[in-house]
Amino acid sequence: MRILLALILGAFLSTCSAPPSLLERIIRSGELRVVTRNTPAAFYYGAEEPRGIEYELARGYAERLGVGLRIYVNDQVFPDIVSGKAQIGAASLTIADSRRETVNFGPAYQAIHPQIIYRRGTKRPNSVEDLVGGRLEVIANSSHAALLEKLRTQVPLLTWIEQTQSSSEELIRRVAEGGIDYTIADSHLFELLRHFYPDLRVAFDVGPDDHIAWAIPKGDDSLRESVAAYFAEVQATGKLQQILDRYYFASSEFDYVSSRAFVRHVNTRLPRYRDLFLEAERSTGTDWRLLAAIAYQESHWDPSAISPTGVRGMMMLTELAADKMDISDRHDPRSSILGGARYYLRTRSKVPERIQEPDRSWLTVASYNLGYGHVEDARILTQRQGADPDRWDSVRQRLPLLSEHDWYESVQRGFAPGQSAVAYVDNVRRYYEILMWLDSRETLTSQESAPPLPTPIG
Repeated sequence: MRILLALILGAFLSTCSAPPSLLERIIRSGELRVVTRNTPAAFYYGAEEPRGIEYELARGYAERLGVGLRIYVNDQVFPDIVSGKAQIGAASLTIADSRRETVNFGPAYQAIHPQIIYRRGTKRPNSVEDLVGGRLEVIANSSHAALLEKLRTQVPLLTWIEQTQSSSEELIRRVAEGGIDYTIADSHLFELLRHFYPDLRVAFDVGPDDHIAWAIPKGDDSLRESVAAYFAEVQATGKLQQILDRYYFASSEFDYVSSRAFVRHVNTRLPRYRDLFLEAERSTGTDWRLLAAIAYQESHWDPSAISPTGVRGMMMLTELAADKMDISDRHDPRSSILGGARYYLRTRSKVPERIQEPDRSWLTVASYNLGYGHVEDARILTQRQGADPDRWDSVRQRLPLLSEHDWYESVQRGFAPGQSAVAYVDNVRRYYEILMWLDSRETLTSQESAPPLPTPIG
């Protein structure tokens, strides 16, 4: 009996003296530390808080653990994981055998493939052999550099330059500007950036598919198992796909001519009116980039614009709307922008407050274009068909029904060009997403952030 009691006591003392796991330490500290990179695929600043696929996933995981999230930017992700400065690397990282030597990876949540990027108007390379003699640059010590080392065994004359001070986005920009001939970009990043650089093209996929996952410290399975359970949950509930769809929506329908025009107007027209949009934001509390996106859809930031139906000005207000907003000159940029912002706010007040973001904003944008009454009719049709009238995606599918006789006859306000409103909102969403990313590159000044929890428009 003494021996048995001694064994039980020894086991108890051994259990009590065991150091807490990494997961336990995170929960006890009340904070999850995540290192990321400033890219549209990972992390950037939105209207009121950070945005990005990795940011949203990290925020969701911190909420699941019941702890705060501290996320910060550092291009040197893996040293921070090894040193313990960060507990998770969520930076659009590809799984590579060489990286497994220092870190573990969570479950892969996105498949991507490396692509050779070249500039429109130059000769398109069709194979690795065609890259010989051209200026090819990649990030030093990256998976792309390792890929090129393997390819050189097949093409001995292949050469490239490895950059230590540039990001993948910077190399993509250098190809667009003609500074270099080629770079390698991961397919998901180029998909998000293609509207910014409409003169760039994919020459061909190079190498096998890669997979994106979080980097986790080695030596402790508690955090890895918890992360695996989290990703299984967001995949099963559809939350992961919702996040991916939200960010890739802006690039879902690439149009070379309109994208090139938008980028040109961002550089030539928007600077003249940016302060007016910021003034409108201060006056109404509406994100200036959303107002600018609406204005671009309405007039391409042309204060003298006039439509065949008589709406005019930067925000293309009707005469009735201008009177309600007390605007005497619709062609005056300041009056139009401030009036349009007030009209947007007035329209938004009609949308039920219970509707959450981003759905409330997109229903408001649709109402700005079509009128709230018609959007309300579409919400009624949505409810009749058993879908959620408070979700923009559901209402978006029913808006075109307002142009079909059997449907519009059954609602109060009758016919409306619902498909045009769908295209209107889709375009505004794309312009808004692009403006947020472009603006984030100018305003990202803090290297560390403990962001609030409200969800941005997306």
